[in-house]
Amino acid sequence: MPAEPPRKSALYNGPVADAAVELVAEVAAKAADPAFVPVPLDYRSPEVRGRLRRAMRHADREFSWSEPTEDILRRVRAADGAPGGRTDLCDLPVRVFDVYRGPELEGTPGQVAGRREGAVLVHTGDGTLWVGHVKVEREGGIKLPATLALGDLVAGAPQRSGYSEITYDRSEGVGVVSFDFYNGAMSTDQCRRLASALRYAVSQDTRVLVVRGGEVFSNGIHLNVIEAAQQPELEAWMNINAINAVCREIVGCTSQLVVTSIGGNAGAGGVMMGLGADRVIVRDSVVLNPHYRTMGLFGSEYWTYSLTRRVGAERARALTQEALPIGAAEAVEFGLADKALAGSRLDFERRVLEYAERLAADPGYDRFLAGRRHAREADERRKPLDAYRAEELAEMSRDMFDDQNGFRQAREAFVHKVKAQATPEHLARLRELSGASAPSGASTSHM
Repeated sequence: MPAEPPRKSALYNGPVADAAVELVAEVAAKAADPAFVPVPLDYRSPEVRGRLRRAMRHADREFSWSEPTEDILRRVRAADGAPGGRTDLCDLPVRVFDVYRGPELEGTPGQVAGRREGAVLVHTGDGTLWVGHVKVEREGGIKLPATLALGDLVAGAPQRSGYSEITYDRSEGVGVVSFDFYNGAMSTDQCRRLASALRYAVSQDTRVLVVRGGEVFSNGIHLNVIEAAQQPELEAWMNINAINAVCREIVGCTSQLVVTSIGGNAGAGGVMMGLGADRVIVRDSVVLNPHYRTMGLFGSEYWTYSLTRRVGAERARALTQEALPIGAAEAVEFGLADKALAGSRLDFERRVLEYAERLAADPGYDRFLAGRRHAREADERRKPLDAYRAEELAEMSRDMFDDQNGFRQAREAFVHKVKAQATPEHLARLRELSGASAPSGASTSHM
């Protein structure tokens, strides 16, 4: 079977971003060298790789389901996560995203052959493809899990195996729960499935549990699914309670040591979810946004316990109020993470697994585990986790149902890609503190 072509977002967030960082350092060094003389780009030079190409057009993104699986897979992944591959599905004009090779089944191209965990299985010219996300081409249409976007049109499709956003693997001493949720958004259903997977993993006789995210580790609750719900406020409430259950499994595990493997960016509740582990390991190119303020939320996921426990009350307050991104090195310096590792995504995951295996075989393992258990018991006596949860949810209730901090407008703007009309207040204030001035005529008011 041929290798899966990467998603455009994976290229940009991985090799392209890594190369860009190297180029910034190279350009800065050359700019500081008075003797450096730039050389104009010459495509005729054998040292120049690639060539100038015309801009992509909508037609370049279109495909027919009668085409070979490989061609569709490459075309859609080259357009993921925007603008997506354009086609028709269930007699609707759609853009499709998040595709994976399916089994070789015979059937009419374009016909839905099955569904599983929000995805639909669609016949192609020579096989099938799993389609994870769909955006119906209509006014106000938004990107959603395929079964939700297509609704009753695929409700009768049979459940099929062969596709899963969550997996569990284990060796003698280490269990690994891997999850890969598109763009890091975690819906109510996804959170419930992940919590169930974690409960299973915790019940095993392994010594270390690794919680490993995907291309994006996690960005917390699923704003698109919330926006599309008939009662968005109720869906938001169900979602935050479901992700809290995931966090509780991580924080409350005292039968194994827990390691979170953060190989992709994380934000809001996704950051807090990772902080409940004994060891938090991040890839050195990762950016964390440990705050909720810009979405008009107080936040939950036990952040008032886990974030404060790691960085202290003062820094926890600063991180959540200043609402600024944190790089991997800074995260280690602040105590958000314990270690930053370099290397490609696969190298990073391999090194985290090796670390977990060493931890499981460490002669001091029993002492480490006893320390975790005693610390958790002492913290629980001081203030139960249920108390943190209740206090956070009291604030979230006012945010979600009473809209006390503009959650509804912020959510709508995010989901529908509304362009900002001015520099956000927290960034404008940072610019003022740095001594930089706004461009002439620019406004710094908060919209």
